[in-house]
Amino acid sequence: MTKSIQHTMSKNGLILAVFALATTGLIALTYFGTKDQIAIQQQQKLLSILHAVIDENAYDNAIQFDCALVTSKSFLGSDEPHHVYRATKLGQGVAAAIETTAPDGYSGKIEIVVGVTHFETGTAKVTGVRVLEHKETPGLGDKIDLRVSNWVLDFDNQIFSPEIAPNWAVKKDGGQFDQFTGATVTPRAVVKAVKLSVEYFLANQDAIFNAPNACNAENPPKISDPIGEQNNE
Repeated sequence: MTKSIQHTMSKNGLILAVFALATTGLIALTYFGTKDQIAIQQQQKLLSILHAVIDENAYDNAIQFDCALVTSKSFLGSDEPHHVYRATKLGQGVAAAIETTAPDGYSGKIEIVVGVTHFETGTAKVTGVRVLEHKETPGLGDKIDLRVSNWVLDFDNQIFSPEIAPNWAVKKDGGQFDQFTGATVTPRAVVKAVKLSVEYFLANQDAIFNAPNACNAENPPKISDPIGEQNNE
């Protein structure tokens, strides 16, 4: 009886081992068969976001493969490095798409990308803003999401300079941007994050465009050696 049980257990164990190997093989084949397509889809999604905040006709480089890694808790809302995608034309920097974090949303962090370009001496122009991720209250704070309302489009073509910095606030705080009925915290957090991103760009343009490329096709983005805080304390 004992030998029979041992035989059965050995047989079942062998079957399970074969099944596990077959399953692992199928998973591996699926991964290798689809990883290139997944990578292409990810690049297309990234490019569509970048085109939403920077006019694709304004530059001639492959912007999705040209970025710096920067870190500035005081200006970009987190200790974690953020990507800054660089738009160039004829080798000269013309605009940047800055990933930033609004740490003070009503329901937590709000992840944003801000398109910005140099305008005149000491000034910059926002070319577009998109909210990438948030947990704000449906029907209230979620109006920062373009899928819910057009509020975020109010940043398009807005000029920033230190002289008009007080205007970069919600109307309840004396600024120019609308707040939401029953939800002021969320738009306040986004306006502040966009403003700080533009200030970061103005203070660090040279460092951004001269930094090593962290996003080229041969060197995929990774969190290492970010630009430290420069001229921004």
